[in-house]
Amino acid sequence: MVQDSTRLNGLRAKHGRPPAGPHEPQAAPSTLRQGQPRFRGLEAGHRACQGCGEALAARIVMENAGPDVMVANATGCLEVFTTPWPQSAWRVPWMHSLFENAAAIASGMEAALKARGRNTKVLAFGGDGGTYDIGFQALSGMLERHHDVLYVCYDNEAYMNTGIQRSSSTPHAASTTTSPAGKERMGKRHLKKDLLSIIAAHHIPYAASASVAYPADLARKVRYAMGIEGPTFLVVHSPCPLGWRHASALTVEVARRAVECGLFPLVELERGALTNIMPIRTPRPVVDYLELQGRFAHLFDETDTRAIEERDHLQALADHNILTYGLAGTGDDPVDTTGIAHVRRGGPLAERT
Repeated sequence: MVQDSTRLNGLRAKHGRPPAGPHEPQAAPSTLRQGQPRFRGLEAGHRACQGCGEALAARIVMENAGPDVMVANATGCLEVFTTPWPQSAWRVPWMHSLFENAAAIASGMEAALKARGRNTKVLAFGGDGGTYDIGFQALSGMLERHHDVLYVCYDNEAYMNTGIQRSSSTPHAASTTTSPAGKERMGKRHLKKDLLSIIAAHHIPYAASASVAYPADLARKVRYAMGIEGPTFLVVHSPCPLGWRHASALTVEVARRAVECGLFPLVELERGALTNIMPIRTPRPVVDYLELQGRFAHLFDETDTRAIEERDHLQALADHNILTYGLAGTGDDPVDTTGIAHVRRGGPLAERT
């Protein structure tokens, strides 16, 4: 308790209060945390499902974006579970947009702030349905017009809010309510849309992929994007226990395996050019990722040759990503998929020579 007492007295001195006496109760850890300077733009107490990857991703984004922001939020899970009337979990100015026009609303907010001479940053949030599909036209227009907006897509790979229907972000062979696995097909027939490449084709200053499994990497990318004037884009892989049918305690593990097998590469692009990647120290086989999720359970029926073929297909897609982006690691690296998950004094780059 000596360390806690010292920190408490430091806080007391900061606010002009006398030091704690020898018999005065010491601060509980929760009190100490509240005294820390971290800003929580998305407060706890919302109504997300247990293990919701989107809630975790949004909290990390808001902590690193800081307090001087405004948010335009498309209809979807994030909007629903954070704003059940008359309550709200948001601690910044926040506007609910329609499913399809978060980017258009954000564009108008940014233009209005600019006209008033304000430097407040505008963020736009949407799920994969509101980004890959319904809202893509508004997003493309926002990027082409060069609005100073950070757009964040929380990618849980289906329309989770309306019943787990497939989207263009749903992976090949995943079973959803509108692409069910059965006698006629082995889940979704089509490939996951390569949205990041489409976004990069707009030649915006910065676009990147991130994952809730690597919060330090996500935090760095948010801070980097916040410092850029002009349109920026992040797609954050955010597992959904309900839609993916995995245990709620496994959200981070599932997200990590998606990166480690190569199905969700973590990359950064500037003006359309690939500028950075997160290397995979030890690539996993794709089945390590698939086996944790009920949406891929049909691929493990060894009596069905189609299941084996689809597993091989997904492995080929992962291998293609690793080769295309050069994701294979070459040894110990403090910022590869293994190294960046370790906590070191001085941060993950401390040991890099």
